[in-house]
Amino acid sequence: MSKIVSVFGSSIPQQGDTEYENAYRLGKILGENGIDVCTGGYMGIMDAVSKGAVEAGRDAVGITVSVFRSNPSKHLTKNIATNSLMVRIEKLVEFGDAYIILPGGTGTMLELTIVWEFLNKGLMNIKPVAAVGDMWKNIIDEMEKRIVIEKRKTGLIKTFEDVEECAGYIIPKLLEKF
Repeated sequence: MSKIVSVFGSSIPQQGDTEYENAYRLGKILGENGIDVCTGGYMGIMDAVSKGAVEAGRDAVGITVSVFRSNPSKHLTKNIATNSLMVRIEKLVEFGDAYIILPGGTGTMLELTIVWEFLNKGLMNIKPVAAVGDMWKNIIDEMEKRIVIEKRKTGLIKTFEDVEECAGYIIPKLLEKF
């Protein structure tokens, strides 16, 4: 049975931008290792990850939402249309055997925090979660301080400098644990 990594990130980067090209490489690496991807289904990082995975012969599932009135990525092999943002996020979480958080804004942070909260409160089984970049490292480090005070489980989100390191963490976790 195929493993799926839900990847969260900005819709803004375009082909040629560093963030887009990094996401494309990540999708390709995951795909070359037999892993499918699931994204929010639109442009930017979502498009890049999907493109990389599909070029490597894997599936790219998009979970889109009608309120955005945008065209889905042309690289999706399957599009699941939803009618609300919360249902979309629920599906993104449900589909993932692991999660990767790439650069993004408040939408990406919402996705990260929902996964984190579900893990922290035991609302889902522990799954590998990785975030790439200094922005996420800073946010996660600060939140971990608060999590210690609240006596909750720390270390649920691993941070990495680049997509290659991140993939090097996620891929073996999927193969060994599930």
